[in-house]
Amino acid sequence: VIVPDAKNDSEDETDEQQSNDEEISNQESEASDEPERKSTFVQRLVRGVFGCVAAVACGVLYAAYLSAYHDRKFWFSARQELEREITFQAGSGMYYYYYKKMLAAPSFQRGFYELTADNRTVSGQTINAVERLSLYPELLTSLTYKLLECEPIYFYIGTVFGLQAVYVTALFISSWVLSRTWVAGMLAVAWYVINRPDTTRVDDTVPLRENWALPYFSCQVAALTGYLCNNISSATETLCYLMMSAVTFIFLLVWEHSHYVIFIQALCLFLLDSFDLVPPRKVLHIKYCVVCLKSLSIDAILSFSQMALHLLFGFQNMKRGPVIARIIKLFLHFYLVFTTNGFQRPGQDLFLRLTQASVLPFYFLVLAVCLLSTLEIIYKRLRGQPMKDQLKFEDGRIGEHPEVTYHVFHTLLFGGLALLFDGTKYLWTPYVCMFTAFGVCSPKLWMTLFKWVNLKSLDPVVLSLTLSTSVPTIICFSLWREYCPRVMSELVDLQEFYDPDTVELINWIKTQAPIAAVFAGSPQLLGTVKLCSGSIVTSLPLYSDISLLRRTEDPFQVYAMRSPEEVYKILTSQKTNYVIIEEAICNELSLYRGCRIKDLLDISNGHVVYDKGEMYSFSKHRRFCSEIKMNYSPYTNYFTRVFWNRSYHVYKVNSVISFQY
Repeated sequence: VIVPDAKNDSEDETDEQQSNDEEISNQESEASDEPERKSTFVQRLVRGVFGCVAAVACGVLYAAYLSAYHDRKFWFSARQELEREITFQAGSGMYYYYYKKMLAAPSFQRGFYELTADNRTVSGQTINAVERLSLYPELLTSLTYKLLECEPIYFYIGTVFGLQAVYVTALFISSWVLSRTWVAGMLAVAWYVINRPDTTRVDDTVPLRENWALPYFSCQVAALTGYLCNNISSATETLCYLMMSAVTFIFLLVWEHSHYVIFIQALCLFLLDSFDLVPPRKVLHIKYCVVCLKSLSIDAILSFSQMALHLLFGFQNMKRGPVIARIIKLFLHFYLVFTTNGFQRPGQDLFLRLTQASVLPFYFLVLAVCLLSTLEIIYKRLRGQPMKDQLKFEDGRIGEHPEVTYHVFHTLLFGGLALLFDGTKYLWTPYVCMFTAFGVCSPKLWMTLFKWVNLKSLDPVVLSLTLSTSVPTIICFSLWREYCPRVMSELVDLQEFYDPDTVELINWIKTQAPIAAVFAGSPQLLGTVKLCSGSIVTSLPLYSDISLLRRTEDPFQVYAMRSPEEVYKILTSQKTNYVIIEEAICNELSLYRGCRIKDLLDISNGHVVYDKGEMYSFSKHRRFCSEIKMNYSPYTNYFTRVFWNRSYHVYKVNSVISFQY
């Protein structure tokens, strides 16, 4: 009996000794790994600090460059106040008008009330200008202006240029998060600046809503990119989610077209969710964010929510059923979404410029690799393979990363819109620069490509790491050599911008026209008239308001083939006192038939005849804008010319008709 007990005791002692040895070895291994962990932490900290400094430096330098370029282009610092305001082109000056009005108000509360009940802008209407024109940036800028001492116009454009610094910084961070290297961020900013004519319109139209809104959208994309990443801490995920919600709210406030942009983004998230490419928990949190935004009583957010919520919640049945049925439902849905409108396509010079800057060739390479990898992962998901949380670099599956897959769908959808409508290129081109920079700097992309090629003579890991460093270096050197002198020359050369005809017109309005006079004309010109003279106008350059669009169509009839009696009735119905006819519209020449304002009016009025494939304008009346310059009856019975120069003719709408023959 004693022998087995002794044997058991000896076994227990042996097990205890082995466990003690294992604990000692674990402690020794942890002690030996501790310096390595500290070294890794220090390296990451140094890279992170250097990357943050580089991102902020890129943003600050870009803002300084914009300020200097704007001053050189318009001789801004050497001009009078009226000439400075005329530089706000494309009707964007009306936003600056409300900024000046807020500054002239005796108090912020009084100025805000006058904007919410504005009866001095559109004739015969009292509008809530804050809501209809999205004047929240002007309210905040006018409120903060009183804290600083500087010229109002410099503070205004300085604020916009500061937001552009935030814009490029967010692009830097997005490319950095995707590729895990700050070199990609610098390359993204370089491509953005080089392709500035196709990435932003801030040069000529500083007050436009998109120049205020797109920086917030860029921050939202950066936050969403970080939120979709795998293997991030809960604190980082919460921070990205809160930032994404906050900047989305501001983006929806600032721009009247923001809900369309968010809708396209919702389509991208819908695709991720449909093919199980992102954890369902994260998609659910984004849905909760949409619901919270929907609860706010703001028209733009409600408009977005009606579409985005319908998309995110109403198409869950697309994830059910056989594979073929799911694919057919998906294509049918996108057909219904994208075939309801027709747009003017961009010119071929857009793609030529992107190719010359070396963006487009590398973009197609990066997009092809990421898209094929995404399709491969989608195929595996449809066959029931679960999602992997832990991904290894050697696996070569870049399409397995949700943040990368999101940007694949993002660039495809916005690229499709850019092919249909030239104006949406400013939503697509900046992310082409960011996405391409991420791809060429990412070892994961090169590893995915070499996994398909199945290299045997070379180590794909070493080759991927080598190319992810050498290719961006070569690109950066070639860009610096070719484009750096061009960019610097823009800051040296003084460009001439002077519009004496518009200055003469505004001076006449301010000195000769009655204060309560109502002016009719093109929306772009009326925006300048409103800014520089404060006169009442018949319409505004705002294309998201149906009532204003209908009011805009009526004054354009002066460029149609209408009788003077018809035009007189149209103008007097809007209480017009003066109508401004522009030579640029009346005598417009275009290579594309049917695209001029005159052609569109002829088609709308039914004054077009088609014969053997050719289009001819026909009416019993001649074109009004040309005939009224002849100064003969019956035109002189209804209108009296009071001002003219090379670009503009101003006619007074007679209150009493004088019949002259």
